[in-house]
Amino acid sequence: MSGQSLLVPGEITPVRSVPGNIRRPEYVGKPAPTPYTGPEVQESDTVERMRIAGRIAAQAMEEAAKHIAPGVTTDELDRVAHDFMVDHGAYPSTLGYRGFPKSLCTSLNEVICHGIPDSTVLRDGDIVNLDVTAYINGVHGDNNATYLCGDVDEESRLLVERTRESLNRAIKAVRPGRQINVIGRVIESYAKRFGYGVVRDFTGHGINSSFHSGLIIPHYDSPHATTVMQPGMTFTIEPMLTLGTHEYDLWEDGWTVVTKDRKRTAQFEHTLVVTETGAEILTLP
Repeated sequence: MSGQSLLVPGEITPVRSVPGNIRRPEYVGKPAPTPYTGPEVQESDTVERMRIAGRIAAQAMEEAAKHIAPGVTTDELDRVAHDFMVDHGAYPSTLGYRGFPKSLCTSLNEVICHGIPDSTVLRDGDIVNLDVTAYINGVHGDNNATYLCGDVDEESRLLVERTRESLNRAIKAVRPGRQINVIGRVIESYAKRFGYGVVRDFTGHGINSSFHSGLIIPHYDSPHATTVMQPGMTFTIEPMLTLGTHEYDLWEDGWTVVTKDRKRTAQFEHTLVVTETGAEILTLP
């Protein structure tokens, strides 16, 4: 495994501005979002709008990823993604969500998820997860991916590659009539082949006009995930695999989640809609 020193919090820059003509999600400026009470199965018009949001989120993530290199700060990646979304008329969904101060999450090395972009400088050998969600036309599109920064060690590179593959396999398992737990079963059985941990306490989620609708998509074989998938359901799958334990610690910032043993972790995510025959990815660039 990489001999990189562990991460420490950096300095957070002021909140970036969003033009007043761009529609905000209802939770901006509030301590928490209003609980979602609508259906998990969406109308075709909603799904079409989510395709637009998903495409912008995917393109913003791609644009930010082009700037991943040793010496670049995670705050600069936030600036790139923020500017891209705003330039395309979208609001960065994370900005102001339960007080989150930035427009994407940057999770490096031992950070499982929800890393806050700051003055942290990327180093040669880091692995970097970018998690980008865009809100436009009243709906969200959410995706993330883990990227290599410079010359990354083989163990970390394989973790990233296999985490991506676990998402691909999970997407192929989506079928109307199947229970949600088939998703986690596929991910967990694949991860176990390599001795990886599967994070349990952070999950995929329902998404539509709500950033998190209340529908939970575990990435392990949960006996409680018995909801049956139906055409038109929209949700994310976002497996987090670790080189060690799935247990975690939380930084004092209340957001940054790190592996308890500080071993590396990777994640990939797409927003999907269940179709008559499987799943369509809504977060494609």
